Amino acid sequence: MSIREASQPLYHVVSRRLADEIAAGALLAGDRLPSERWLCDELGVSRATVRRAIEELVVEGLVEARGRGSYVRGRRLGEPRNSLMSLSELGRSRGLEASARVLAAEVRPASLDEADQFAIGAGAELFELRRLRMLDGLPMSLDVNRIPLRLAPELPEIDFTVASLYAVLDAAGHAPTRADYDLEARAADPDAAELLGLEPGAPVLAAVTLAFDASNRVVDVGRTVYRGDRYRFQATLMRRAHGEGGER
Repeated sequence: MSIREASQPLYHVVSRRLADEIAAGALLAGDRLPSERWLCDELGVSRATVRRAIEELVVEGLVEARGRGSYVRGRRLGEPRNSLMSLSELGRSRGLEASARVLAAEVRPASLDEADQFAIGAGAELFELRRLRMLDGLPMSLDVNRIPLRLAPELPEIDFTVASLYAVLDAAGHAPTRADYDLEARAADPDAAELLGLEPGAPVLAAVTLAFDASNRVVDVGRTVYRGDRYRFQATLMRRAHGEGGER
């Protein structure tokens, strides 16, 4: 049956055809949709029809507009509720390959505030790592981590394009076992937007993590900026019991 013989509006028929290709895996997360001109010629419809079809896919969360093109969106990922996982572990649990682009990796002296956070001497060596993190090649987050070098002296020699920071701490006997996690919504600044493949001002989730080992020592202070369309945070919230005569 010709696309023009369908009983539904043409834009909806076009959007369903594209949605079916996404569901079937013919278009994968991160793929750019064919150009409007190509879709017009291939399907025999107007550019206005194609644009309305893509708008419908954007509203449904299947497609995102980025620059001058439209791309298939990936599904949001998040750790299981109340679990502390590295991005490498999260990706592995979903069958995704984690990788990174190392933006900076350096050893430097701790500031007074950092020394207080880590309970180390002022000027003690810290390893600071900045990475663009990806899952199956798609930008996921910008990470900055700081770790006292004495906890894992081999840190500067490790290839963090593929290695997991938490795995290195595990092997060094300082496995993170719990974390204080502070998360807030923000607008992406131009630098973060460019690295994450977003428009400036697009929504992101900014997190600050203080990770502790089994002896309650702070082993990592991390700052992460997640793409808001690719990450979600899940938690189980418990309501405190009220005493008699309290609110009901």
